[in-house]
Amino acid sequence: MSPADSTADAPRPAYRRLGDSGLKVSPACLGTMNFGPPGTAGVGCCDEAEATRLVHAFLDAGHNIVDTANGYTDGESERILGRALKGRREEVVLATKAFLPQGPGPNDRGLSRAHLTRALDASLRRLGTDHVDLYQCHQWDAETPIEETMATLDGFVRAGKVRYLGCSNFTAAQIVEAQWAAERVGGTRFVALQPPYSLLDRGIEEEILPTCERHGLGTLVYSPLGSGLLTGRYAPGTDPEPDSRFGRLFRSGLAGARNWAQNFFTERNFRIADGVAAVARELGTTPASVALAWAGRRPGVTSVIIGPRSTAQLTENLRALSLDLPPDALTALDTLSTPDHP
Repeated sequence: MSPADSTADAPRPAYRRLGDSGLKVSPACLGTMNFGPPGTAGVGCCDEAEATRLVHAFLDAGHNIVDTANGYTDGESERILGRALKGRREEVVLATKAFLPQGPGPNDRGLSRAHLTRALDASLRRLGTDHVDLYQCHQWDAETPIEETMATLDGFVRAGKVRYLGCSNFTAAQIVEAQWAAERVGGTRFVALQPPYSLLDRGIEEEILPTCERHGLGTLVYSPLGSGLLTGRYAPGTDPEPDSRFGRLFRSGLAGARNWAQNFFTERNFRIADGVAAVARELGTTPASVALAWAGRRPGVTSVIIGPRSTAQLTENLRALSLDLPPDALTALDTLSTPDHP
């Protein structure tokens, strides 16, 4: 049996409503930031043939939401995904994002009407489709009135180019401002937020998740493996392997990338990673599986974004999301990872 075929053995997903919408999504969301050659942030490295196998295996396993962005690998992620979905477009909840620079001009980034209109049309061309199912603001734009952004996005919905709207990396206050602005302009509200969430980063629990619940947003959480630190692949005092995410960051030459990576390797983070590895040994599974199972069952989480680079990793990730963690393991993980833990 090939790795791609083995995804058929993973439990079939139970779909969940995305926020207050009627849209049903799977508990796993396939992230495609790795699709294509290494990009400006050192991400990428999943070639088109493997990316296509990943997409098809993911859909064959019964999952349905796939996420990309126009800024991933300089647009190559969208192009590869669009070609991979040929003949299977109607099986997919296709999500993409906009905000990041798409050129050198003053209107080539952000959430203005000028930029979003061009950005959406360019994404549709790269994806080879006439609409996206979920269009997301990649981050807040302090230079554009939120009313302009929400009115523009509503126009996309009315034109049939977009089905649902979401945001990424918004604070609780920004979510509220956007929802109120949508009401003021008579527009379409957000139904999804894409925030970081893992045992290393539980910052959304205090304000953001309650705000999402009150204002009708589901969550597609990203970086559930703590940028890979929770896999047990890294050790204190040693340089990361060259083909790892942090290894690529170290070699990227981007200003501040090496410092950011090194600052992520904190005593607290490694202590949590060690605790996850201990739970995994007790359960006879992998640290990655424990971290994904924890994230997938947290209150307020609709879907967990996974970013496998091979079909073997995809199979492991999908099985992990059906793993039942016993109460004592959950208690240990919760205590170890509580944000104010010394």
